[in-house]
Amino acid sequence: MAKAAQKKAPTDLPLPAPAAPKRYKASRDELLSLYREMLLIRRFEEKAGQLYGLGLIGGFCHLYIGQEAVAAGIQTALTDRDSVITGYRDHGHMLLCGIDPKVVMAELTGREAGISRGKGGSMHMFSVDHKFYGGHGIVGAQVPLGAGLAFAHKYNEDGGLCVAYFGDGAANQGQVYEAFNMAALWKLPIIFVVENNRYAMGTAVTRSSAETHFWRRGEAFRIPGMVCNGMDVLEVRGAAQAAIDFVRAGNGPVVFEAQTYRYRGHSMSDPAKYRSREEVQEVREKSDPIDGLKHDLAEAGISEDELKAIDKDIRAIVNEAADFAETSPEPSPAELYTDVLVESY
Repeated sequence: MAKAAQKKAPTDLPLPAPAAPKRYKASRDELLSLYREMLLIRRFEEKAGQLYGLGLIGGFCHLYIGQEAVAAGIQTALTDRDSVITGYRDHGHMLLCGIDPKVVMAELTGREAGISRGKGGSMHMFSVDHKFYGGHGIVGAQVPLGAGLAFAHKYNEDGGLCVAYFGDGAANQGQVYEAFNMAALWKLPIIFVVENNRYAMGTAVTRSSAETHFWRRGEAFRIPGMVCNGMDVLEVRGAAQAAIDFVRAGNGPVVFEAQTYRYRGHSMSDPAKYRSREEVQEVREKSDPIDGLKHDLAEAGISEDELKAIDKDIRAIVNEAADFAETSPEPSPAELYTDVLVESY
């Protein structure tokens, strides 16, 4: 008699994976929207850098210039059911969650009109109404919190998912892998987005990471991985849609690596001497996400005059946000005692 076939353990079965992503075919209106979203982040961050130089922004300030395509490509694929959480380089993500640039800038400058009443500053902004859960200063802290948000989505059966952004440096933190394990074990609806901008603070990934293909970091937990060019917003958008469809179908988490680049230092206090000016300039000239989209815009028949009009409009929005922030009052001393404890019954 033939031996009975052994039943395969779950870990012996083939690993489900998202569909092979394709570069997103955007309509004319979608192209303009993506261009506008990225340009808003770029101009907003440039203005934030100016205000920091004038001493109007205190503490740390981490700019998102160069990485705009990652947030734009992913955020535009989400719905109002979904939640977002990230680290301290958070201004761009907040803007694309639909938060008014005026209250974001007011928060940067520590004003009462800020989204966190001036108490969060650059690194710790928050808005439950917009399903944006921070802004976290502790490296990697947002990843297990993101798993908690995903658990809430699953528990409440609301059809939402969580996108948890973190960098290549945070990818080496231990709590990230504890979160991976629980997310895989419970098939939580979460996309772990590694924004690989090549430098963990000031250390190149090749010097700090034994595995530099971050999309493979979830394999030990049977989490499928994806990688895309994070400087091409349409490639990000297409890959994001494949990841979102996979997660929404109940397959559990995905590790999503976006290979990107930041033009400024790690923070405003970083002179970035660990890389050459030539390296930064080469990326700007050959891979800039905003300039790169202009080719697709031109093919869609969008004129340079239309793009200039958008730029003018965005600059007006950002200048208005800066004026609003500069003229808004600081929080009263009594605010020190608010939002400290939450009473539950």
